[in-house]
Amino acid sequence: MTRSEFDRKYTSQLNPQQLAAVHAVDGAVLLLAVPGSGKTTVLVTRLGYMLCCCGISPDAILTMTYTKAATKEMQKRFVRLFGQDCPQIPEIRTINGVSSKIIDFYTRTHGSGSAFTVVENEGELAKIVSDLYRELSGEFATQSVIKELRKGIAYVKNMMLGKENIVELDTGFDQFPELYAQYNLALRQRRWMDYDDQMIYAKTILENYPDILAYFQDAFPYICVDEAQDTSKIQHAIIQLLARKTGNLFMVGDEDQSIYGFRAAYPDALMRFEQTYPKARVLLMEENYRSTPEILHLANGFIRKNTDRRPKTVRPTRVSGANVHLISAADRTAQYAWLLDMAAHCDGQTAVLYRNNDSALPLIDLMERQGFPYRCRQMDDTFFTHRLVADLLDIIAFAKDRRNTEAFLRIYYKIGCGITKKAAEYACEACQHSGKTVLEELLTFSPLSQYARDSAAGLMDLLPQLLE
Repeated sequence: MTRSEFDRKYTSQLNPQQLAAVHAVDGAVLLLAVPGSGKTTVLVTRLGYMLCCCGISPDAILTMTYTKAATKEMQKRFVRLFGQDCPQIPEIRTINGVSSKIIDFYTRTHGSGSAFTVVENEGELAKIVSDLYRELSGEFATQSVIKELRKGIAYVKNMMLGKENIVELDTGFDQFPELYAQYNLALRQRRWMDYDDQMIYAKTILENYPDILAYFQDAFPYICVDEAQDTSKIQHAIIQLLARKTGNLFMVGDEDQSIYGFRAAYPDALMRFEQTYPKARVLLMEENYRSTPEILHLANGFIRKNTDRRPKTVRPTRVSGANVHLISAADRTAQYAWLLDMAAHCDGQTAVLYRNNDSALPLIDLMERQGFPYRCRQMDDTFFTHRLVADLLDIIAFAKDRRNTEAFLRIYYKIGCGITKKAAEYACEACQHSGKTVLEELLTFSPLSQYARDSAAGLMDLLPQLLE
């Protein structure tokens, strides 16, 4: 297919900046794409252009994305757009997926045994951190402490920090350097690696085995990277190694959209792109198809106050809309009060954006108490569904209604009373027929141990007090 034929069929709706990005195939290119500028459309169209017009094999292109969800979405869009002309999809992976591929290749060609196992269960890693924290501090770690320590471990690995830098890192735990060392030792002893180790091992292999580096450089002479502002320092190092030979790197990002510094995102790489890749070109996509001019005017004025950024302006393409109202709140309490009042007077669906799940908890609590309908996405990680909170709610529910057999069956083995499953089921079934409380029926179960009998009697006195 000629370039003109391709453009007639696939790029007629693109603006000049988008079209220039689609046609940028050779050499190092940094595409700075503002929010809502259609970067995924451009990325997918560019892949089709490389295959249909440039004679590049799908096997020669490696596209790296930030998440598995982004990988699947890009694959779907490629099939939807080019399935007829280009039935073979180019390689689209996360950087962790690429790292896994490098480790597997090393294991097959150089390794004497199997590679370490990647631990996908976050709970197993959290338990190691929790146990180490208890050993070092003599205290039990809360869920939030474990989360922060895990975040610190990931930060160290993604930023490739040395021992002297780890000591200076502020994690809120003075013994973090020792915990970090013991955590890595525990993984090695189990022949485990976490997702961050996966990248460390891949980078080490590429640096120490020239034949493996050459293999992947030759396999993928064309590399594309999406969401480059969210890419960490070690990920940029792996990309640089892979792209060193041909220099054909197409990197898409926007340092203005970098919000994952706490996860070790490294937008500095975008600012130094021309130094890292000599003769590199920088292209812009500045037209926004998503938001109204009023929103973009405010966003432009706000983002210009950033110091480490490239000059660019988000240009609106949509017609004018409602004005943006800025609400001033003295503190969080005032903010939640305003949001609750807004919810009370909503005549349609309204979205509330927040930094993390914990930030939504006070508002959810207030709406629960007022009986306001709401829907919250991804609630599994939040406070209300945590198993400890669920257990406490069940205990309170049982204290309030001592005939609540469902709640009792969820907690009888968690309250340290020595109640067996058989005894609990007997008591619940008898309770439903007699009208007595579960604990009253439990005491009539003849095989019940004396310890469980004493505990149940104690509970009968304790539960009314709990409600007070």
